[in-house]
Amino acid sequence: MKKSLSLLLAAVFLFALCIPAFAAEKRYKNVIIMIGDGMGENHLKLAEQYGHTLFMNTNYDLRGQSMTSSATNLTTDSAAGGTALAIGNRVINWTVGVLGYDPLGQLKLPISITEASARKGMKTGVITTDNTTGATPADFTVHVLYRKQYEKIAQQQVESEFDLIWGARESYVSRDDAKAHGWTYVGNRDEMMALEPGSRSFGQFKGQFWRPTVPSSSDAPSLAEMTTKAIELLNTGDNGFFLMVEGAHIDKNSHASQDYKWDYDSKRESVVDAVVGFDNAIREAVEFAREDGNTVVLVTADHETGNLFADLDGRIRFHLDEHTAKNVPVFVYGNNDIFKGGQAVLNYTIPRRLTALLGWDKDEFPATQSGHAIIRFLDGMGVVRGDVDADGQITAADARLAMRAAVLAEPVTPFSQAFYAANIDLDAAITAADARHILRAAVGLESPKSW
Repeated sequence: MKKSLSLLLAAVFLFALCIPAFAAEKRYKNVIIMIGDGMGENHLKLAEQYGHTLFMNTNYDLRGQSMTSSATNLTTDSAAGGTALAIGNRVINWTVGVLGYDPLGQLKLPISITEASARKGMKTGVITTDNTTGATPADFTVHVLYRKQYEKIAQQQVESEFDLIWGARESYVSRDDAKAHGWTYVGNRDEMMALEPGSRSFGQFKGQFWRPTVPSSSDAPSLAEMTTKAIELLNTGDNGFFLMVEGAHIDKNSHASQDYKWDYDSKRESVVDAVVGFDNAIREAVEFAREDGNTVVLVTADHETGNLFADLDGRIRFHLDEHTAKNVPVFVYGNNDIFKGGQAVLNYTIPRRLTALLGWDKDEFPATQSGHAIIRFLDGMGVVRGDVDADGQITAADARLAMRAAVLAEPVTPFSQAFYAANIDLDAAITAADARHILRAAVGLESPKSW
């Protein structure tokens, strides 16, 4: 028994050595992560066979690959693949923003990179060509057990404090719903372009806006226009911004694309259009980043779809209509030391590396917060976070109590009312960071609503 335990511990130790901590040389203010859903290496080659020179494939500062398996499956789905990129941990297929050991999220919930950025005062945005409740945008905005819980996803999104969420139109969030929760609702290109900095916007557009050129019958913006406008709106704060951009239709058009099911040219052209539309958005983001000098852009995929490879005639063809476990490309713009050139990295290490570029400490991401059950229990006690002494207001006295609890000079029982009130970041520990949040709120530099 002791020998088996020793071998297990040794294996765990050796595995940990295989994932060295990344230490960034330069600190950045802004991060843009762009996800081509289903985009494998051969999707890029397919686009090239159709005569396109892709910006992403010719202008990068660093190129590598991502290994996309989930915690339970060699081949991931979009929910688990996107969640790994959002929370810095691998999870169970079909789950969205929840941990593998607590998929119901009752005790612990992960803090996504979007949430963590918002808590640091950064502007935050998520845009996609998919429905706003699609798997990837959900991964970066909510926590649910199952990716098809669309109503629950929409509810969490509309109740969130992010600055913008834009995608395809659906019925779960109406203009009135968005307005009631403090959002400006935008439903077409003109409304989006009219947005002013400082507004929070929920966008839902209709039509094939994933294409490089949006059909004239649609009043939607292209993904490139969405990216440009989102950057304009988010690049207004002192603390920087985080933006996730998804080109969802590389995956959607790659499903059911086997040659015996679809006419080769018409179907492949839709896939290529999705790649080029996504590439145009990448160009916009990278051109901003290079002019700004303080922004890093990382482009990758959550998985590969279609098992593309060249047949004997040299033409790239689809050989499955499902996801595969193939490595997917990673391109970095504005940085050349987030990993070694040509290296294949584990997908869940990507957001960890990005937060290191932002200068975050390792205990700030990945991180967790209290789960649904604990929050319901403590909310039922009438606890207000920040008001440690329960006197109805947040003052320097609350910050002092929190700081004393952080250095163990003040006895605070875990899961007590005072503990919950003082644990602003819901990471299951009271620290100086919590006391700082409370003090900033006491002097009006931070809004408790952001917690």
